[in-house]
Amino acid sequence: MTRTAAERARWARTVARLPPAWAESLLAALLLLNVVTTHEPHRLPVAVALTAALALPLLWRRRAPLPVFAAVAGAAFVQWLADVQLPADVALLVALYTVAANAGRRAALAAAAVVEAGALLACLRWAADGAFLTPFVAVSAMAVAAAVLGVNVRTTRAYLAAVEERASRREREQEQRARLAVAEERTRITREMHDIVTHNLSVMVALTDAAVYAQHRSPDRTTAAMLQVAETGRQALTDMRRTLGVLRTDEPDAERHPLPGIAQLDALAEQMGAAGLPTRLDLDGGHAHVPATAQLTVYRLVQEALTNALKHTPAGTRARVRIRCSAEAVTVDVTDSGPRPPQRLAGKPSGHGIPGMRERSAAYGGTLRAGPLPGGGWGVHTRLLLGGGAGPA
Repeated sequence: MTRTAAERARWARTVARLPPAWAESLLAALLLLNVVTTHEPHRLPVAVALTAALALPLLWRRRAPLPVFAAVAGAAFVQWLADVQLPADVALLVALYTVAANAGRRAALAAAAVVEAGALLACLRWAADGAFLTPFVAVSAMAVAAAVLGVNVRTTRAYLAAVEERASRREREQEQRARLAVAEERTRITREMHDIVTHNLSVMVALTDAAVYAQHRSPDRTTAAMLQVAETGRQALTDMRRTLGVLRTDEPDAERHPLPGIAQLDALAEQMGAAGLPTRLDLDGGHAHVPATAQLTVYRLVQEALTNALKHTPAGTRARVRIRCSAEAVTVDVTDSGPRPPQRLAGKPSGHGIPGMRERSAAYGGTLRAGPLPGGGWGVHTRLLLGGGAGPA
């Protein structure tokens, strides 16, 4: 940057820091100086008084554009009555611009009409013989230019305000979407943690009870049960780490414990059988085309339904899982032969199990039905849609 450019930049910054009324003060000072240097001494007091009446109100034009315009127009009319021509008449154009820039359209039109009438009166009195039209057109053109400039400034200001409002609204919407995303992620983690902890702890408790019962009669079964407890605990830890986002794909556990899906339902059925709930699995149709997220949803629905059956039914209950896969949907039916406690039969489920299942099902356009079966037992049914843009919420 050259020295001259740097000086210009400093001068521009200095001007920008000046108070808003500096231009009006400078204009008033110049007009008064012009009156003092150009008018005869005997007419100087009147000229100075009229110039002050025309220019000084401009100091408040931003705060009260209409009263200032009225004051300037009144001073101009007194000037016309006194038959004194002054350069300070330019203040009327400045006041007209201020009204057009800050007031409404009707106020701007009224102010322009007043200025036009003043121009007509001034030209009728002070124009040279035969030269009325030229000064009238010139003054009218300046008045129109001042009004149009003010309207353009008001329009630009309103446009910039609208742009800022849209930008602010967009920023608020983005912040709201971010908060919603955080809330949805928290809900997802809470639902996953509930399913993982509830299922695995229920299985571990059942296996531990079985191991305690069989420790003297069948040590081999006790050992197998405790090994199953350990494996279930490791699976729970891995699932929790994956849910919380701390399990990397390059870790060994990621390969040993892939994301649960329909293919892992066999192992789930065996695990439930070992815990004391014999479970039969019927799979109809291939599931290779089912997205991984939908398969995880199917797995969690079956897992929660079987866990509820394990927790709320007596010994000897049997469960059946039927999965039907098609190109459009996956149908899930989980039934068991055991009764439920009275509060479950009354439709007052406790905890977050069934509500979480409804949320998972609703994410794929499904409606979950859970309740007692006509022939006895309990059933859970839902149908997850795979086509038509259905996907996790």
